[in-house]
Amino acid sequence: MKRAAWFCLVLAVAACGGGGNSGDRTAQDRSREPGVLGVSTSVATTRPFPHVVSAIGTVTPRPDRFAALAPPGQTRVARIFVVAGQPVGAGEALIEFERAPFDAAAQSAAAALANAERAYARAVRLVQAGVLAQKDSGQAAADLAAAQAAAVTARRAQELSTLRAPLRGVVTRMSAVLGASVDANQTLVEVADPMALDIVFNVSPAEASRIHGGDTATVTSGEGTARGGGGSEALGPAVVTSIGVAVDSASRAVAVRARLTVPARALRIGESVIGRIVTGVNARAVVIPVDALVPEGDGYRVFVVDSAGIAHARAVTVGGRTESLAEILSGVAAGETVVTTGAYGVQDSARIGGARR
Repeated sequence: MKRAAWFCLVLAVAACGGGGNSGDRTAQDRSREPGVLGVSTSVATTRPFPHVVSAIGTVTPRPDRFAALAPPGQTRVARIFVVAGQPVGAGEALIEFERAPFDAAAQSAAAALANAERAYARAVRLVQAGVLAQKDSGQAAADLAAAQAAAVTARRAQELSTLRAPLRGVVTRMSAVLGASVDANQTLVEVADPMALDIVFNVSPAEASRIHGGDTATVTSGEGTARGGGGSEALGPAVVTSIGVAVDSASRAVAVRARLTVPARALRIGESVIGRIVTGVNARAVVIPVDALVPEGDGYRVFVVDSAGIAHARAVTVGGRTESLAEILSGVAAGETVVTTGAYGVQDSARIGGARR
């Protein structure tokens, strides 16, 4: 019995020793596993990071340097003096209408005014003589005021029978047709000052709340984006001059008006541009390449590589972003190494081998 018990004890010790050696081999084998290849890494740095709102804008004339002109009443176009694209000076004739209706209306209003003046003078004399009541002279005064207003309107329409440029600029639109009938509310010609142009950006209400008057922006042409390619042209720096207080009912956007300070070239009314409005700068932001961000639910995670070359998944809070960089508010510290290219194929606790920086 003693020999049998001793033999079982020896077998148990051998079994335990064999198990330990097997575990050691597994750990050694795991340490010798090849790392994930074909990935790149980068070190998180601290640098100033601008917060930017990107928006598409349209070049528009300033309201005080733009005019849209219409006829003073229903009439016909008699003469056209200019064409679209033609420079004009202040006071220069643009379109002439048939004058006969306006001349007749002015003469009729002048006659009515003369009669009203005589009636008022007569009413005043009769009131002073006690023949008429005071209320009768009041009615005569009201009739005189109405006749004066009608005479002024008729004379103004007579003057506007020839439309003249109210400012120096360029004719941007001419829709008049010789001999055609036109109405009082029909815009026929527009004049704008090409040296007084602004850019109106359409942004969301949330983005508008981050923008303030005086914020700077960089403006580029929208041609490359519109044609599906690159090569957009830098148009120069701009300054935000006003932020709309209302949301457009159609686009649900807020208008932000900006002005180029040093334009690289002359702008064209109606031209589409792209603006990057700087709303603030984080002077000491932790920044990593945007390629390091891996979407996870509603947020992001990155893979941080430790000194042993092991990648650890870590949730991060992202602030601003550009095309190449991301601002990290929490989750990564400056100086830590993160996986960039190839991050989508990395698993947690994977060893990174042959990483390129």
